[in-house]
Order: sequence, then structure tokens, then C-alpha cells
Amino acid sequence: MLSKTKKIHFIGIGGIGMSGIAELLHNLKFKISGSDIKNSERVKHLKSLGIKINIKHSKTNICDPDIVVYSSAIDKNNIEIIESEIKSIPIIRRAEMLGELLKIKKTSIAISGTHGKTTTCSMLGSILVNAKLNPTLVIGGIVNNFGSNSISGEGDIIVVEADEYDKSFLSLKPTIAVINNIDFEHSDCYKDLNDLKESFVKFANSVPFYGLVGICIDDKNILSISEKIKRPCKNYGTASEQAINAKNFNFNGFISTFDLYENDKFIMKIKLPAPGHHNIYNALAAITVSRELGLSYKNIASGLLTYSGVKRRLEIIKTLENGTIIIDDYAHHPTEVKASLSAIKSSFKNRLITIFQPHLFSRTLSFYNEFSEALSLSDIIILLDIYPAREKPISGVSSKLIFDEISKSKTNQIHMINDKLIKNLISSIYEPGDIIITMGAGDVYKYKNEIYSAIS
Repeated sequence: MLSKTKKIHFIGIGGIGMSGIAELLHNLKFKISGSDIKNSERVKHLKSLGIKINIKHSKTNICDPDIVVYSSAIDKNNIEIIESEIKSIPIIRRAEMLGELLKIKKTSIAISGTHGKTTTCSMLGSILVNAKLNPTLVIGGIVNNFGSNSISGEGDIIVVEADEYDKSFLSLKPTIAVINNIDFEHSDCYKDLNDLKESFVKFANSVPFYGLVGICIDDKNILSISEKIKRPCKNYGTASEQAINAKNFNFNGFISTFDLYENDKFIMKIKLPAPGHHNIYNALAAITVSRELGLSYKNIASGLLTYSGVKRRLEIIKTLENGTIIIDDYAHHPTEVKASLSAIKSSFKNRLITIFQPHLFSRTLSFYNEFSEALSLSDIIILLDIYPAREKPISGVSSKLIFDEISKSKTNQIHMINDKLIKNLISSIYEPGDIIITMGAGDVYKYKNEIYSAIS
């Protein structure tokens, strides 16, 4: 690819996954162009680097590139895809390009799992940077340490997310893989949980015979496929018999601590600037890979201490002197919602207000019962309309499915409102010291200024 490709065009370049690859290739001196339907923050960032981006899709955007890359969100009937076909220009998915990028480094690490991929990559990135290994990273979130979702390092290691959506992670052939957890998701791509698990098996077995697969054996779905993985494995979790394990958790505010063990031997107490049990699992995944790379415990511990979070992953937006905290979180699956809210409840005694925007009609239909259970961890729940993303409405599917399930318990204060009413509602229910969290994979984050105005 490096010798035969110079000009690369990205359709949907503003997507969080696409923008990271585009930025990395730009840093590698490829000539990058792109298009998107809106002038997002990521688009503005890429433009500031000198990348030419058109805001709208048009056949005139296809100016004889060597290859065209498109994201899973792009329809196959997109005018730029059609124009590329007419001009006989090779067209590949984002994941295929990511697979090519893995080949540029001696050691390639792909982090998979239904949840926690971005955070785990970011923690591992912090360790590798702190150890002065100069890694290359392409991930699905803006890492606060780096101010980007991509860094181009001169070292021999590349770290990427392995996204299971549309089975795209099967295009990757990493030398080290991680499976952090498996939950049923993406019902538009997988017929059932067994179909999803089989894809994770294929992903794990794509690792070469001399590589490694790190697996969280605490996860029952990973445990059920572990015997099908035919590559060297290293287990991590909370049980003593696992290679890497954690015990004696403690949570205080946004700091977690735990005792780290390796092969039943106590190593040290780890301090992690991230709350919740789920982040301890993310840290264990990063530690497992770091040990495989030969890093010392000292490097690992100091690297984790430098971790400063990822945008939209329990991100603190504002703190007030009266104890009020405004938080934004990307959680959009019931397991993620439960993990994030549990993390807050385990670290704080404050009253919790959750403003939740369901993401996708299909996901809401599949999991409205599970969403109602997870959201019930909040003292007050505010439901917004479903963010459709790539989907068209499904008859009878709305936020009311979740509202009705929660209402049956009558133990929580719950509201279902139009987003234009957020400010007025927050003003009427807010009490000093409340923790207010906006949650969802859509655009719920944009209401943070209205919320702050309401409580001020």
C-alpha cells in the first residue's frame, strides 16, 4: 500500500473512527481528502491540519484518488461510491484500511469487546507513552492526554480498536488481541448472541501462532468460547487462578485503587484516575498487554497514573463549590449505562439526575427492559427522544417503552420531555449538590451549557 497509494479519499471523514485514520495517514505524508454531511468538530480539526474536506457528498469530490475509504455509516448507493465505481477506483471499508495500517508496525495490538475499547486503548496508550515506546494509536475517542483520537509514533507498536459492528474487526490480523467482554449488540448485523460470539472466536484466531490473546475470563460469554480460541491466551480478572488479577477494590470520587496480583503473587497497589469496577477491568486488560510487551510494574503503575480520561467517558464538565458535578458519558448499551451509573453511586452519596438519550430504534426495542433496570440506579431520570443515527423510525418504538417500564416500579422520579424543555425542567428539580449526567451516543452532550445555565 505504501508504495502504490498516494491519494486517499474518505467518505464520512468526520466520523470518530474515520477521522483518526485520516489524521494518521496525513501524518504519514499521504495526500488526504474527504467529505461529510456536516462541519463537525472533527472535520474542523482535520481542516486545520490542511486536509481538504467538502461539506456534502458529490461526484465532483472524487478527483481521481488512488483509493476511496468509506465508513459503515455510509450507504452503498452514496453518490461518491457510485462515481468511484464508474471510474474503477478501488473502494474499501474503514476496517480494511485499518487492517493495512496494522502492517506498518512490528507489533500490532487490537482491543475488542462490546464495551470499554476506547478506554482500554487510552489506558494502554498512556502506559506506552510514559514508557517512552512512542506508540501509534488509532482509537474511537478523543484522549485527553493527547488531545486527539490518533497519535503517530516512531516506535514499533500500533494500538487500535477492533470494532465488532458489521463484523469489521475480522479485517484485522493483529499480533496481540484483547477481548474485554461480550454482550449481545448490533442486532442489525448479528442474528443472535451465538452469532456474535462466533465472530469473536474468528477474531481471536486471526492472531498468529506466536501472538497472544488477552481474555477477561470473568465474563461468562468469553468463558463460554475460551476453548474455541486456538491461540496462546492470558487470562485476567478477579479470580486468584488467573494470570493477572485484581483484589481489594476501593472507590473514592474519581479515583479507584486495587491490589494487583500476577500468578497469585501480590505485586503492588495500583492507583487509577477513573471510577468504577468496569474501569478496573479496562486497566487489567491494559496491564495484561503491557506485561506481554515486557514492561515493568513500575512503568505500568506510573503510566496508569498519567491517564486523564477520554472525552465523553464519565467526563467531568463542571464542578461547583456546593458539590454539584456535571458529567457527560457516551454509554448507550444497558451494560454501559449500569456500569457508569454504578461507578458514580459507588463513589458519591449525592443525588443523581440522569438525562438519557436512547440511541437507535432497534437498540431501544431490543433492550428497553434492560435500560429501565439500569437507569433505575438514578434518583431522577429524564428521557429524551431516541437519536436515530443511521436508522429510520420503527413503528411503536419510542422512549416511552423505557418510561413505561420504569414507571411500573414507582420508586424513581421520571420525566419524558422534548429536549427544548431541559433547561426549565432542570431549574425546577435541581438541588445544590446534585450530580447531573448527560448520557448517550447521540448529541445529548450539547445540552451541557443549558444545564449549567439552569443550575446557575
